[in-house]
Amino acid sequence: MNLHDLSSHARAGHVQELNLISLEGGIYILEARMDDGAHPLSDNQGHTMHLRSVEHARELLHTLPTLPCNLVHTMVHDEMCGIREDNGEIVCVPISLSLPG
Repeated sequence: MNLHDLSSHARAGHVQELNLISLEGGIYILEARMDDGAHPLSDNQGHTMHLRSVEHARELLHTLPTLPCNLVHTMVHDEMCGIREDNGEIVCVPISLSLPG
């Protein structure tokens, strides 16, 4: 789903929530959750769009209607201290995509 499609679906009320997913290396991807599943945001070439930060997402999405949004990342105990705790724990924190001001 590209930005134009996301905007159309959001304005039509089809988007239930957005998830800004934090990946290793300081990269974020955005997915729109709708009735038929999760749809990652793609660029004009159809590749998954990589965002740099929460602020980058805010700048990109500021024209969308207000939607619930979560910052999502998995627990990475094994990367942080060499302890493998694979319990599939995910941290999901509600955030606002509104620009300050």
